[in-house]
Amino acid sequence: MALTAAKAKALTEQGMHNDGRGLYLRIAKGGSKGWILRITIDGRRRDVGLGGYLAITLAKARQLADAHRLAVAEGRDPVAEKRRAVTPTFAEAAVKVHEANLPRWKNGKHADQWINTLRTYAFPVIGKMSLDRIERRDVLAILTPIWTTKPETARRVRQRIRTILKWAQAHGYVEHNVAGEAIDGALPPMPRVKKHFRALPYAEVPAALDTVDASPASMAAKLCLRFLILTAARSGEARGATWAELDLDNRLWIIPAKRMKGGAEHRVPLADAALAVLHKAAPLRGDDDLAFPSPRKHGSPLSDMSLTKVLRDCGLADRATVHGFRSAFRDWAAERTNAPNAVMERALAHAVADAVEAAYARSDLLERRRALMAEWAAYLSGGGATVVSLRG
Repeated sequence: MALTAAKAKALTEQGMHNDGRGLYLRIAKGGSKGWILRITIDGRRRDVGLGGYLAITLAKARQLADAHRLAVAEGRDPVAEKRRAVTPTFAEAAVKVHEANLPRWKNGKHADQWINTLRTYAFPVIGKMSLDRIERRDVLAILTPIWTTKPETARRVRQRIRTILKWAQAHGYVEHNVAGEAIDGALPPMPRVKKHFRALPYAEVPAALDTVDASPASMAAKLCLRFLILTAARSGEARGATWAELDLDNRLWIIPAKRMKGGAEHRVPLADAALAVLHKAAPLRGDDDLAFPSPRKHGSPLSDMSLTKVLRDCGLADRATVHGFRSAFRDWAAERTNAPNAVMERALAHAVADAVEAAYARSDLLERRRALMAEWAAYLSGGGATVVSLRG
């Protein structure tokens, strides 16, 4: 039996109260009332909210229900149309996606670049457009001018646009990702070039350390660079090292998971030479507990460019990067020792890719790595000319 205005007002029982032809007055557990239209769209039953009882009268609810039924009869999807009415612009969506990813990005510089490349290249073209209005030609208008002149930037811009449109697909704002494979034919192929960090041959690293020691750079920067090379650590790991992470009694540097690229705690064995570096760094210690604090900005670690500046000032920057010393260590370990691959990879805090090796090396191989790092330190000081056996 159809509802009346008086009956709808008097109803208090929780549940769905039928007015006929799929229109219901739903009463929630707390007593709130709202209108629901149960309708079939593209073979699927959908419950469409038409509004609250106090705002929408019975007569108005019936009018809205009729309008929805007519839309379905004409082959339209009133639910999708309603959603598109509140579709965000590309710029609004980009900000949402950027904010959602911030917690997983450890590198603040990357996070800034992610949104800034879109502001530079995408926002002027599609920033103010609602997501559902963006077409392939709009994406091509962004990419075509930079596809061959700035290929790496173009790849990143496209990838970020695709990510945002993938988010839009997941939320039902668009049906297709117009930055996907559909535009491949309009863009000339670009070779995939793997970027390698400039690295000195390992035979030149001992002399480079002597050059760094003689430079006018700050004591903190010189010690940090030497410590980084001795431990084969990444720049951010070394610059952010704290005394709380250093277990000098057990000759260990324990880097917490939150500071590691791979998100897992990493134990670094400290050779005598690394401990000597820390002994020299001890007078620099302040309230911030940093092992290598910035001499210019109290309470802060060295900046990400401070170690690069040391290399630049020493005339080494055109041949080496800070990260490249990890490559020099890896080459030395492969060519001058018999260390198993798993030991070398764990020394660099890399996951062991080979399944058999990974199963074999279930521990972090600390003692084997301790021997390897001691030999690396000896080599850097000029005492590691022999081939080292670390098997067995």
